[in-house]
Amino acid sequence: MTDLSKYRNIGIFAHVDAGKTTTTERILSLTGKIHKIGEVHDGEATTDFMEQEAERGITIQSAAVSAFWKDHRMNIIDTPGHVDFTVEVYRSLKVLDGGVGVFCASGGVEPQSETNWRYANESEVARIIFVNKLDRIGADFYRVVKQVEDVLGANPLVMVLPIGTEDNFTGVVDLLTRKAWVWDGSDDPMNYEIQDVPADMVDQVEEWREKLIETAVEVDDEAMEQYLEGNEPDMDTIKACIRKGTRELTFFPTYTGSAFKNKGIQLVLDAVVDYLPNPVEVDPQPETDEEGNETGKFAIVDPEKPLRALAFKIMDDRYGALTFIRIYSGKLEKGMTVLNSVTGKTERIGRIVEMSADDRIELDSAQAGDIVAVLGMKNVQTGHTLCDPKDPAILEPMVFPDPVISIAVSPKDKGGSEKMGIAIGKMVAEDPSFRVETDEDSGETILKGMGELHLDIKIDILKRTHGVDVEVGKPQVAYRETITQRVEDSYTHKKQSGGSGQFGKIDYVIEPNEPGSGYEFESKVTGGNVPREYWPAIEKAFGRMMEKGVLAGFPVLDVKVTLMDGAYHAVDSSAMAFELAANGAFRQTMPKAGPQLIEPIMKVDIFTPEDHVGDVIGDMNRRRGMIKSQEPGPTGVRIKVDAPLAEMFGYIGDLRTMTSGRGQFSMEFSHYMPCPKNVAEEVIKEVKEREAAKK
Repeated sequence: MTDLSKYRNIGIFAHVDAGKTTTTERILSLTGKIHKIGEVHDGEATTDFMEQEAERGITIQSAAVSAFWKDHRMNIIDTPGHVDFTVEVYRSLKVLDGGVGVFCASGGVEPQSETNWRYANESEVARIIFVNKLDRIGADFYRVVKQVEDVLGANPLVMVLPIGTEDNFTGVVDLLTRKAWVWDGSDDPMNYEIQDVPADMVDQVEEWREKLIETAVEVDDEAMEQYLEGNEPDMDTIKACIRKGTRELTFFPTYTGSAFKNKGIQLVLDAVVDYLPNPVEVDPQPETDEEGNETGKFAIVDPEKPLRALAFKIMDDRYGALTFIRIYSGKLEKGMTVLNSVTGKTERIGRIVEMSADDRIELDSAQAGDIVAVLGMKNVQTGHTLCDPKDPAILEPMVFPDPVISIAVSPKDKGGSEKMGIAIGKMVAEDPSFRVETDEDSGETILKGMGELHLDIKIDILKRTHGVDVEVGKPQVAYRETITQRVEDSYTHKKQSGGSGQFGKIDYVIEPNEPGSGYEFESKVTGGNVPREYWPAIEKAFGRMMEKGVLAGFPVLDVKVTLMDGAYHAVDSSAMAFELAANGAFRQTMPKAGPQLIEPIMKVDIFTPEDHVGDVIGDMNRRRGMIKSQEPGPTGVRIKVDAPLAEMFGYIGDLRTMTSGRGQFSMEFSHYMPCPKNVAEEVIKEVKEREAAKK
């Protein structure tokens, strides 16, 4: 029986390029997991083991690794920072108990950091902050602390102060112990000395230390009283207060260092052990019914309770399909049979492995609190619950964003289509934000994703990992349709052909609904003119018709249909007759309701050196972008813009040209907005031409 208080399930997350993977590498080397440290920029990082990751120097999949520090076991998940892969961060946060948010000391709080921070807040994950890259030009620890307060609205609890900065960064002062950790220049993390605080920092250390203790004791009345009476609580009490405040998300212990130069990582590891919660201290996962409503029961973290585990990631590698599982309660043993409560099918547990990035250690069993991978599961997908067949339950599922961009792909040779189908099937199982569908008319395979880079990488994986040569169409935007006017109307479906006929009459209102509300149906029929048993058929038929709008066949959003009245025939009416009436009603009324094309608007966050701001803004205006804000920083300007996705294809190349390669940007879906008339006409014309070409 292992002691769960010695477990820490943590994730490392941040903006792209803030140094998460390097930080993970340093943690692994310090905890004795790897002996030769791999560098991201050499394409040799342990957790970046996909070819595409090594080449691009970015993390795409979240890799899970186990390591030990001061007799505590850590399951560490290194997540991607690029906005197109936020789904990886989101699903990792779902199964973690704590996190380390990494920020770049010169870049500060960047766009993706905000998104990840928001996800972590929603998932109520306790975090510590590590301000990395203090050796970089333009690094400023205090500025980043201020940004965490202003931009993220969070309360950073500064635990260490840097000694020197940029090239002169040599170490940190631990405020609690008033001791300086100073590293020599050898880049060996173990070559450090613990010294007294440098003379020129004594006053500064006392000032920040007082702030630290004042903030910490606020979470405990007894310690607060003691402190107000002029007695500083003992070290154990202060640490207990910091632990409590961290777990309650009152504040976030903040550290600094340089992962690349191996400085400051030990204190972060100590903080993970001292302040982040163990699996038992986190609120237990709620159980739900089939519709996703909470049942009031919880998966209590206890190896003796019935099995409750969540599959949070599926990965295909050279050994077959790996299913990553977080066990919330009970035990998982080799050879046992478990129930997948979502599909209702049972699965036999074959091999259980503990992951050390690309390496694996075979296990006979695992228990509550563990994160392990299981080989060879057949029908398990991300978000499925595995449980005891005698005591079924469903854990709260994961919700994934809808894709906003699509491309058509086809195999270059005839024989490739089966191979492509299998490969895409595996890729969809691995990444729930990546969808695939077949165009009914043309038979084309359409891939849908979160952004250009997302689909780029998927095509790359298709070609290299799965060896499928494909031809790629140009990216298509996920347009939608809506209406602008309220229309009251009536439709009668009547058919007589010997024997019983079909009859259904409906009086209804079709009107615009709140943006973001989708399709809503309501019945106000009284007195039984349309019997209640036919309402679901009418609702379903309207819902199905909303999948193809009248302008260009795009799905219809934000429409409310209200059934007001109608008539039925005792013999000739049926659910089918009312379904057909609803179909006819949709076709009859939608063109009268002021149909309108709407397009996805992206929240774009651009970073540019100061001398190129004018060019970038001018270019954004040409792309129909709405400038929201400009924030000057020490190394450049951040410009926030709302821009239509249709105008953003290939933007990275244009931005690099404008800014001599120094500009960066990220974007994520924000909302739908009506298209300007000329754009809408162009899109509708294109769709019609495509339809005609297919015929």
